[in-house]
Amino acid sequence: MTVRHSLLALLEQGPRYGYGLKSEFEAATGQMWPLNVGQVYTTLARLERDRLVEVHVEADGQKMYRLTDAGRAELDAWFSSAVSREAAQRQELALKLIFAVRSPSADVHQVIQRQRAATMRSLQELTRLKVDGGAGDELAAELAWTLTLDGLLFQGEAEIRWLDLCEARLAGVAPEPTTAPTAVPVPGVDPTAQPEPGSATNPAGASAGGRP
Repeated sequence: MTVRHSLLALLEQGPRYGYGLKSEFEAATGQMWPLNVGQVYTTLARLERDRLVEVHVEADGQKMYRLTDAGRAELDAWFSSAVSREAAQRQELALKLIFAVRSPSADVHQVIQRQRAATMRSLQELTRLKVDGGAGDELAAELAWTLTLDGLLFQGEAEIRWLDLCEARLAGVAPEPTTAPTAVPVPGVDPTAQPEPGSATNPAGASAGGRP
């Protein structure tokens, strides 16, 4: 998340006070990414240093921030360029799984299951927010809110698929059991019967990770 360019985008709509920028940013993102007011003013100070914004001090001492031509050019460059994905970000979950796999004490299967449950709860909450409505009455605000939720939902769904894949890969490298597992009798099925040629031994749709 780039606070720097988000503040420039808000200032494009007109001059703002620092605290007003904080409030508008949080309203635009549905309060999902709260900003520390100190972070806002630190970022504004850097933008002023780089001559991307200018400051007008009013009679009561409050500072009004305004976008400069250089700031508008910076904002245009941000909108017109793609977000780089060349370098993988250090994601906490990926790091946790990396070191859980290497740890002699961590139960990596439990790590995956807990994360999957937490991500599912997050997806349910995001779906509820999407059903309940947007972040404002204006069409632009409603659309921006919907796009934000859609992005978070897709990321959560991708994380679930990735966790399923991680679990399947772990199952593939797990050591073979020293003894054969005891078969669970199924009513009406002869345990000594041989499967028909070409029949599947696994239920339809079962994955390596045991999930449909």
